[in-house]
Amino acid sequence: MKKFKAFVLILMGMLMCIPTFAQSSELQWVENLQQMDSSQLTLLVILGIILGVILILLLLMVYLMSFMAEVFKKQNPELADQPSWWEEFKLNYIVGRMKPVGSKEEKDLQLDHSYDGIVELDNHMPPWLANVFYITIAFAVAYFTYYSVLGLGKTQLEEYEEELRIAAIQIEEYKSKAASSIDETNVVFDATREALTSGKNIYDANCAACHASDGGGGVGPNLTDEYWIHGGSIEDIFKIVKYGVVEKGMIPWQDQLSPEEMQQVSSYIMTLTNTTPANPKEPQGDKYEPAIEEPIDALTEEELGVEEAEQ
Repeated sequence: MKKFKAFVLILMGMLMCIPTFAQSSELQWVENLQQMDSSQLTLLVILGIILGVILILLLLMVYLMSFMAEVFKKQNPELADQPSWWEEFKLNYIVGRMKPVGSKEEKDLQLDHSYDGIVELDNHMPPWLANVFYITIAFAVAYFTYYSVLGLGKTQLEEYEEELRIAAIQIEEYKSKAASSIDETNVVFDATREALTSGKNIYDANCAACHASDGGGGVGPNLTDEYWIHGGSIEDIFKIVKYGVVEKGMIPWQDQLSPEEMQQVSSYIMTLTNTTPANPKEPQGDKYEPAIEEPIDALTEEELGVEEAEQ
């Protein structure tokens, strides 16, 4: 009865520790569990309850069998001297059957040398250790056959290449989602070769008719000088490309170009500033001066210890 109570207490302690391990674990099954919806979690809880009931019933059966064995031993005293099934299991598979201390059988195991009267016995290896050794041999044979002979399992290099392939797909998915979410509030200047080349192609196909191929202007304003009608930041240019200025003939391109394409052509337009077109149109609008952001960690004059000069 005491053993049964101790086993139940140990089992309850292990179950209570599971949430703690789950909080600090980074295993894939934990992430999958967090991504389940309510119906899946409900089904999982029901299965857990069913398994818990089955486990409790098994424990009750073991307890009842132990209780009945004790009753039979009390009713039949001759059975009390016989070892229980657990003791037989320990003797056969865990500790092994040792020779009685001081018996003739034990003396036959004594080796020829002794140390200060302490003799060494040539006992067999404990069955549990021998069984573990045999299991490792069987596992090694199965592992070698599965991976090297049959070639069914993936090697470490193949697993690494598969992870790279999956990561590349995830990167492309992330880029496509990020590109589709670009607007005038989060657009940034893209100075990569691919973006500027794509932006130039878009400009030549759609913008050169009004602004000239070199940005010098025509029907539309000059894009190479420092003067802008609606602002010269990447956000301002993107906004004009996206929504247009219909009253002045600038059509909106949001239905014809993707957010990424509008970012690319806006970035290319910014590279035309301070270039020399063949026939530049006169400046229009106000001179644009990029705002210089003060560093967040900049020290104030008081922190620097600057004192006003005496007049």
